[in-house]
Amino acid sequence: MKSYFKFLLYLYVFIGFSFTNAGSYDDFFKAIHFDQVQEVQNLLKRGIDPNSPNEKGVPALIVALQSGAFKTAVLLAQEPQTRVEVSNPSNESALMMAAINNQIEVATVLMERGAEVNRKGWTALHYAATRGHIAMIRLLLENSAYIDAESPNGTTPLMMAAFYAQPLAVKLLLEEGADPTLRNQSKATALDMALANDRKQSAFYLRAFTEAWEIRESGE
Repeated sequence: MKSYFKFLLYLYVFIGFSFTNAGSYDDFFKAIHFDQVQEVQNLLKRGIDPNSPNEKGVPALIVALQSGAFKTAVLLAQEPQTRVEVSNPSNESALMMAAINNQIEVATVLMERGAEVNRKGWTALHYAATRGHIAMIRLLLENSAYIDAESPNGTTPLMMAAFYAQPLAVKLLLEEGADPTLRNQSKATALDMALANDRKQSAFYLRAFTEAWEIRESGE
């Protein structure tokens, strides 16, 4: 009988802990969503794992970046226990999410802590180029981002900038040495993409740099 009561006591404690723990995680993601930095910090001190995924399998740091909770994202990026090489179910890394949202501080912390800049396939540079985030593009290049990185279908950051009408990003990438003659799996160059989508300013830069590139390559 004594053993039975002891079992019930353990069961009660376990169930109580489970409900408390579940409630804490709910509070954690609610605080992230509303960018409540102090509350997130308090929950971390109470033992919440900063790498916890939400119900959709998205790690907390990426949830913060996708939610626009950028102060919380900085906190999580700086948290020693946070794994910087995390991805969401779409295989987008925390650095990629920082890049597309132009979060310089988060990206800087992640790279200082060893986040992969040149991962295989889509990269943070592709994402920064898509939005035309000049400062982010510069930061990534300063941290040895490969300027002609190719996505699974052969698309480069320059092509993304051209397709999404980001002429200043196109100009910067060209000035930094991006190859305008590369083609993706559809045999399209960045110039082809710009022309097909009526990106006149981008096409202007691409045409000029392509001509100069071809002259240089021919040795004339």
